[in-house]
Amino acid sequence: MSENKQIYHEICVSEGSIPIFAKDWWLNAVVGDNWDVIVNKRGEDIRGTFAYAKKNNRIYTPKLTQNLGIWINYPSDQKYTNRLAYEKEVISELIRDLPDFSSFALNFHHSFTNWLPFYWDKFQQTTYYTYIIEDLSDLDLIFNSFRSNIRREIRKAQKRVEVFTSEDIELFYKINQLTFKRQDLEIRYSLDYLKRLDNACKANDCRRIIFARDDNGRIHSAIYLVWDNNSAYYLMGGNDPELRTSGATSLI
Repeated sequence: MSENKQIYHEICVSEGSIPIFAKDWWLNAVVGDNWDVIVNKRGEDIRGTFAYAKKNNRIYTPKLTQNLGIWINYPSDQKYTNRLAYEKEVISELIRDLPDFSSFALNFHHSFTNWLPFYWDKFQQTTYYTYIIEDLSDLDLIFNSFRSNIRREIRKAQKRVEVFTSEDIELFYKINQLTFKRQDLEIRYSLDYLKRLDNACKANDCRRIIFARDDNGRIHSAIYLVWDNNSAYYLMGGNDPELRTSGATSLI
């Protein structure tokens, strides 16, 4: 293991603000050795890191990995203007230390908002949107904030299916494949690939597989959730095309 990877491993163990997709163990699971990390230091102080996957001279976001990129270790009690200057300096130095590449395509975490140093370095960006429920303290309020048709689907599904959790990754993959098949698409990852990632998530106690089945034992829907210290993420899902109207997907 390189010195930077060893340092990064220790950061990932101790620092809860690094998203799950940028953890060293996640990268080991999805790309093996085909990843690296830049560590920005000032003396002995670690100021930031830049984890990335690289293959055939391409820097890219791996399969089943929602985001990657830069983590910044902010000093405490920074004023806003000092924070921006600090970000600019750390990000610029991390970009400077990137290896040569022929293409660069990374999805950054939603918390990363200062991409100006990339703009100044002639990178291009596209903005995508995600949906976040930030406060889970009042689940009744969340439920009542859903669209009315979603609430109806959930109530309907509660009468038709049983929700349960399972360790059966092969059953999940089978249901997951059905969604791709319905759209006439090839699934982008193999069962072996998914098993490798699932074993890593299981070892780190950060995943749950949830199914919905009816009284006849038919699986209507399944989802795969992962989480870190700050967020839970919908990673994958699937449903039986013949049973899509049951509302099971909304329920789980």
